[in-house]
Amino acid sequence: QVQLLESGGGSVEAGGSLTLSCVGSGYTYTTYAMGWFRQAPGKEHEGVASIDTFGNARYTKPVVDRFTISRDNVKRTLYLQMKDLKPEDTAMYYCVADPSQFLLLSAPLHKHWGQGTQVTVSS
Repeated sequence: QVQLLESGGGSVEAGGSLTLSCVGSGYTYTTYAMGWFRQAPGKEHEGVASIDTFGNARYTKPVVDRFTISRDNVKRTLYLQMKDLKPEDTAMYYCVADPSQFLLLSAPLHKHWGQGTQVTVSS
């Protein structure tokens, strides 16, 4: 059974930084693409970043040059380093995983989701 457990969320002021982590279990970690989605109150899920099984990263426009996604296959952990945070980054952040080489950020159609970790950025 695939399980994804996020941590690292919290409250920061604008311009601050946070690093989210997601530990995966119950599957062959290296064969799954991983990523982060977020959902702000009253809004739909939004793709943030993904990393494929080769370690290549992709980002959506709102976070490019501010967020960095990485994965440690030995520790089975996915990371999202966030800097220069803005109030509009406030959302519940979800770790997602797909049994495929790539993970699309255009729609929240992924097989496995974590329970989420809240990020709140104050102005």
